[in-house]
Amino acid sequence: MSHVAVLGVRHHGPGSARAVRAELERLRPGVVLVEGPPEADSLVHLAPDLEPPVALLAHVPGSPSSAAFWPFARFSPEWQAIRYAAGAGVPVRFCDLPAACTLAEPREPSGAQDDPVRIDPIGSLAGAAGYDDPERWWEDVVEHRGDTPFEAIAEAVAAVREGYVPAGREARREAYMRRTLRAAIKEGHERIAVICGAWHVPALTGPLPPVKDDNAVLRGMPRAKAELTWVPWTHGRLAWWSGYGAGITSPGWYDHLFTAPDRPIERWLARAAGALREEGLAVSPAHVIEASRLAHGLAALRGRPLAGLGEVTEAARAVLCEGDDLAVELIHRRLVVGDRLGRVTDGTPMVPLQRDLRDRQRAVRLRPEALDRELDLDLRKPLDLSRSHLLHRLRLLGVGWGEPGEARGKGTFRETWRLRWEPEFDLTLIERAALGTTVAAAAARHARDRATGTSAPAPAPGDAPGAGAAGGSAGSGGEDGGVSLAELTALVEQCLLADLPEALPDVLAALSAKAALDTDVTRLMAALPAMVRAHRYGDVRGTSAEGLTVIVRSMLDRICVGLPVAVTRLDDEAAAGLLGHVDAVHAAMGLLDEDAGGPDHPPDAGERGGAASPRERWLATLRGLCGRQDLHGLVEGRLTRILLDAGEIDDAGDRMARAVSRGESPARTAAWVEGFLSGGGLLLVHDPRLFGLVDEWLTGLGAEQFVEVLPLLRRTFSGFAAPERRAVGERARRGGRAAEDGEPELDERRAAKAGRTVLEILGSGHG
Repeated sequence: MSHVAVLGVRHHGPGSARAVRAELERLRPGVVLVEGPPEADSLVHLAPDLEPPVALLAHVPGSPSSAAFWPFARFSPEWQAIRYAAGAGVPVRFCDLPAACTLAEPREPSGAQDDPVRIDPIGSLAGAAGYDDPERWWEDVVEHRGDTPFEAIAEAVAAVREGYVPAGREARREAYMRRTLRAAIKEGHERIAVICGAWHVPALTGPLPPVKDDNAVLRGMPRAKAELTWVPWTHGRLAWWSGYGAGITSPGWYDHLFTAPDRPIERWLARAAGALREEGLAVSPAHVIEASRLAHGLAALRGRPLAGLGEVTEAARAVLCEGDDLAVELIHRRLVVGDRLGRVTDGTPMVPLQRDLRDRQRAVRLRPEALDRELDLDLRKPLDLSRSHLLHRLRLLGVGWGEPGEARGKGTFRETWRLRWEPEFDLTLIERAALGTTVAAAAARHARDRATGTSAPAPAPGDAPGAGAAGGSAGSGGEDGGVSLAELTALVEQCLLADLPEALPDVLAALSAKAALDTDVTRLMAALPAMVRAHRYGDVRGTSAEGLTVIVRSMLDRICVGLPVAVTRLDDEAAAGLLGHVDAVHAAMGLLDEDAGGPDHPPDAGERGGAASPRERWLATLRGLCGRQDLHGLVEGRLTRILLDAGEIDDAGDRMARAVSRGESPARTAAWVEGFLSGGGLLLVHDPRLFGLVDEWLTGLGAEQFVEVLPLLRRTFSGFAAPERRAVGERARRGGRAAEDGEPELDERRAAKAGRTVLEILGSGHG
């Protein structure tokens, strides 16, 4: 007759993990059953070569929303059972509900949970023992002991489950566990070990229910075509789960307890001191000794067998960090949670797209890591350019391994990235596997499909797997349900950044067709800057964007034709929105003109024949608009400033004089001034006539009129840099007079003393 030992554990418990390993070495079972999906039995042989944390990933091909993970850390009891069995040559079988059934079940609405979650057995046992914190009770009773009292835990959980009848998914899970156990018994194994959550122990011990009852529970379960593999996991993601309720908030601390059973408190505080010293904080061995004493003292006062994370954190805060919350947060991020990223071997089942990415990562010498890492790239270097191409291709596929940072300076030869690998990126790669066998081919295929509207947008980098979120590379669709003009222009830019010349012809053809039919000037203006940037990227990176110049100039021509109508009768909100597009297009014209005038970019035949350049056509359009009487004050003021800065007009003072004349309403005048000064306030410092006009207008306002325009004025001047505001204020204090060269600054305190002396002299003279 078979002897069955059911070891009830808490998932990801270091004390349970050590106890399970010791108990298995004592029992020497002939087969080990572990809670998990049985389809993974064929993957167990890979475990000895994996570096945890890792997870079993189950997914349904072609269904992005159907996926589940079963994570394992080296301090997980299930992982230690697998490692023991692999070392002892003992077969391992997973005994939980098949992943095919789990993924086929309809998702429960938010807030719906199984009965065990509502019962909370650990909370019930902790309350019975007089603890108000279930986590602290489990640590004191189980994790901090030298061994785990499996029999006592089983009896305690049986008492909590008394009268409980499982239903729904919980009933199916336990019925399937019993089916797997019966199969192992039938095979004739003398000793069988079952490692499962403590809650399930009573369902697997004692007299089991009749086979027909379990078969009835399992009959008719829906099934999906599920595929499983191992994927790397992170300590940070151990707090997130989908296969079973195993989330923990301090995986780094638990890993430390498992790997450092000897003097764990002292070793932990020494590691914390090392982390603080790496950040330049002065922490000595004396600090570590004192913090250890404090942690043990707090544990003794609270009647705990060993200082827990709470006591250690309080000791570190008081002694190592000297009360600094930022230093405590550093310890929490680096040590309590940790940044460990697991690894899988090349022998792990992967789709070709995953394998190609691993090869590309080696080629460009970028190692996936679970911590944030800053990466600066010089695109003139071949290695850095290859890295940029890879990161942009992955972003196009929805794999946000790299997030672009703020550009440093105006040069286009540099990029800044923030890298952080997330485990769910593997699921995204699996979902995109049908697009191609390499990252480049898959990204190009995805770009072509997006351009023709035959592919859904890539998930936004950072979205949870299976969420079905659209975004990232393409954005929202057009009004007709197809791909919008903004999406296509962004796609062109991404293709150039990712060096996908094979996708560009299709994307440019779709863009040209869409732009030719789009008559909305604001949409054309919103799309044009990205097109100009794409043209410039093609130059800098050595990639060809043939045909892009023609599209850009065609879009600009239609903008110049349609803008006079678009600026008519705008309200305040519409005027502000339009000015944002005007500024963006104006900046883009500067980039386009630089490229056209460079030695490597000679003018085309039209320009050689005397035709206006794109920037000249644009400025001519603005000149034609600027004198109209039906313009919103904000628009007219901004256009006047643009033309003045471009050297296109020399009568800005006359235009401002008309704008601030008494015939204009205060609100329109204030809007005109806001638009004019939005380019910066130094004009008021260096042009006495403009300063005088604004000053005269302001001082001539009545009380009610001043209150009416005050919000606009505040908004205008708040946009100035601090030195500009200070210079304008100094000029106003001098009554509008500019400071002369060599004029000393007035020291009012010293002048006041001299003034009193003069008054005394004059007073005595009169006396």
